[in-house]
Amino acid sequence: MLSKLGEKFTDFFKRNMPDAFVFALVLTLFTGLLAFFWLGTAPLKIVRSWYDGFWTLLEFGMQMVLLIITGYSIALSGAVEKGIDKLARLIKRPRQVYYFVVLIGSLLSMVSWGWVVIAGVLARELALRIRGVNYNYLIACTYFSSISWVTGMSSSIPLLLNTDQNFMVQNGLLTATIPTSVTLGSLLNVCMMAVMLLLGPLLMYWLAPQVNEGKDLIGLMGPESEQSPMGIREEAESLKHPYKTLSDRLNNSVVLQYAVAVMGLVYIIYHFGTKGLDLNLNIMIFVFIMLGLLLHKTPMRYGISMKRASSNISAILFQFPFYAGIMGIMTFTGLGAALGKQIALVATPDSYPF
Repeated sequence: MLSKLGEKFTDFFKRNMPDAFVFALVLTLFTGLLAFFWLGTAPLKIVRSWYDGFWTLLEFGMQMVLLIITGYSIALSGAVEKGIDKLARLIKRPRQVYYFVVLIGSLLSMVSWGWVVIAGVLARELALRIRGVNYNYLIACTYFSSISWVTGMSSSIPLLLNTDQNFMVQNGLLTATIPTSVTLGSLLNVCMMAVMLLLGPLLMYWLAPQVNEGKDLIGLMGPESEQSPMGIREEAESLKHPYKTLSDRLNNSVVLQYAVAVMGLVYIIYHFGTKGLDLNLNIMIFVFIMLGLLLHKTPMRYGISMKRASSNISAILFQFPFYAGIMGIMTFTGLGAALGKQIALVATPDSYPF
């Protein structure tokens, strides 16, 4: 019954849910029209406000991009791949696959939202090794595990609030940064983390569908299996010249990369040693970059990993300016202040939880 209901919802959203960029366009027009009809703002002022806001999230957008690709790069390292291979040998049954993918994915997402790709790789490897795994449901388990990122160390809002001179401080919306001890370290957030880790895997274990013929990965792939992609190390080797060159020596120098990584580690130790668990976007990105340098060992391998990790960031690159433009309309036309006043008029202590 649950499987059939899930298939109906899936079919409905496939037919009716547009691309995320469509929402950015619709919200842009909606916000502009709201400012025009409700506040009587002149059309030119709306357009100017939209343009002025269009560029306010460039720094934040770049931070989001780096947070994703640096975390993804770590997930592509050989050390992570070996860890996945070892874990895959310990899991034998489909329901165990669902449980551990959600559990491990939730833990990884609490470190970095880009690390859910490790759970994705783990899920695929387990699906290839264990027959009877419903691959469609396994994909849902992987996505489900990623929701825990909002409570973890790469949660963008708490990190942004604790980042010096963030756009909210610069625009006067905040007078000072807010430390992560009162956001990520709050009792509410810790309880949410515990609930996700304890109940999330059990929920997906309980909801697991019966095996349907053709729904496991082998069945979906058909008689001809996919060709395994070239590993990062193999690609780096293939790019070497057939003869010895200075460029190859530098591109594949472990000493060069480790020297820079050690510099980074010195600062990381200094940062947390002097400021405690002071997490913000910049230090998280810096940690991920240094860890990636250590895991990939050479500039060539790290460059290849970053190239592969950058394949899924296009939406952030071109959509963030549109959402910044929406914020510009709300800020510079007074729409945001007007909405805030209307909400304050009906707000009561009893309505706060809702």
